[in-house]
Amino acid sequence: MTQQAEPAVTTPPAPGPGKETDGRTRQRPLALRLLARPEVGVFLGAVAVLVFFLITAPPVRDGSSMANILYQSSTIGIMALPVALLMIGGEFDLSAGVAVITSALTASMLSYQLTMNVWVGVIVALIVSLAIGLFNGWMLVKTGLPSFLVTLGTFLILQGVNLAVTKLVTGNVATDDISDMDGFDQAKALFASSFEVGGVNVKITVVWWLVFAAIATWVLLRTKYGNWIFAVGGNKASARAVGVPVTFTKISLFMLVGFGAWFVGMHQLFSFNTVQSGEGVGIELIYIAAAVIGGCLLTGGAGSAIGPVFGAFMFGLVQQGIVYAGWNPDWFKAFLGVMLLGAVIINLWVQRTATRR
Repeated sequence: MTQQAEPAVTTPPAPGPGKETDGRTRQRPLALRLLARPEVGVFLGAVAVLVFFLITAPPVRDGSSMANILYQSSTIGIMALPVALLMIGGEFDLSAGVAVITSALTASMLSYQLTMNVWVGVIVALIVSLAIGLFNGWMLVKTGLPSFLVTLGTFLILQGVNLAVTKLVTGNVATDDISDMDGFDQAKALFASSFEVGGVNVKITVVWWLVFAAIATWVLLRTKYGNWIFAVGGNKASARAVGVPVTFTKISLFMLVGFGAWFVGMHQLFSFNTVQSGEGVGIELIYIAAAVIGGCLLTGGAGSAIGPVFGAFMFGLVQQGIVYAGWNPDWFKAFLGVMLLGAVIINLWVQRTATRR
């Protein structure tokens, strides 16, 4: 009688902690996953710069000095946030700096020349700022021109209008003092007041900066609109193919920059009571640089709202740290250039390292 062999049954080994997996399922180390976050690199850089100035510039250790650093950072950071969102959406705005001055000039001259409550000027300035953003976004989507060309044209227009209209209306290059007008105290309390914490005066802009950063982070990570921003910045054609409203997203991002310009413009107006019409030129590069240092790519589709917060903090820290260290402030821009190039190189290295299998 012939005995028939039964087929062998192979029992797979139980999975264990040391089980090997292929490249498709292998989980990357925690360090690489952290490096993939765009804000981690700038956070470490900000800590390094802070430690450097704490050692080389003893006044930085004082509470009032740190409050001043945070104030300088907030005036950059409030604008760097919408600029960063715009960059994640694949565009950037060269008119952001002069748009701040346009907003402040509009509120100041309208209120003073027409003898109105300053809140009328504030509201009209908001409308003007949003209209500038709307114009930039509309020109971009209708003409297909690069945002560099569109906003460069707006930059030159606003620069000329700021100076020409101010001279025409006031007979000077600066607006008149509005500190004794109706509504000034209430507007100053909202845009340019300060409060005391532990015996140190802190500007209200620091609070607004952190509030706006929290809102921007929530929008990016928890809302459909945040998904749209990443989608249009990553691939506009693909985003449109899956139903993302590309035109609305682009235009609304430029209008967010207009809102930021209005807010910072109101702060400048109610801090100094008057506005110099020739200011604002070049500051747009600081906003863009803070966003880039914060991990936002010029090509779009990547970035965060937290990264530009640390980027703006680094700018404010360097700007004031050089003064507290007693160094020549002429080195400030050179230091910023080194930081910008270093951040771009580090971000590139981080991306390649984080995505390497």
